[in-house]
Amino acid sequence: MKISLKHQGIERKNSEACIATEHHLNDKMIDFAIVKISGRYPSAQRAMNQLCKEIVYVSEGNGKVVVEGKEYLIHSGDVVLIEPGEKYYWEGDMNLFASCAPAWTKEQHLLVE
Repeated sequence: MKISLKHQGIERKNSEACIATEHHLNDKMIDFAIVKISGRYPSAQRAMNQLCKEIVYVSEGNGKVVVEGKEYLIHSGDVVLIEPGEKYYWEGDMNLFASCAPAWTKEQHLLVE
């Protein structure tokens, strides 16, 4: 068993509109983060994970996710799965629970046109 207690979360400000609290479980196969979106992330481009699938649960609020140019309105209770190589962005005012497999790393996360 592995555990990350509330006080062990590491806050990362990805932009003015995206703050993530990462919970490292020392497991290269999976991770977990709580993400607050308040605007658009990324602000001008799109994001892309080269290696990991990202599954996201909208725990509070609403907005949209645009994946490969297609817009999806999302609300509290919805789940989104983004595959490796898909280009996307988030926009709205929402809290997200996110997990990546294999575990997310900044080296494999790109901002693209």
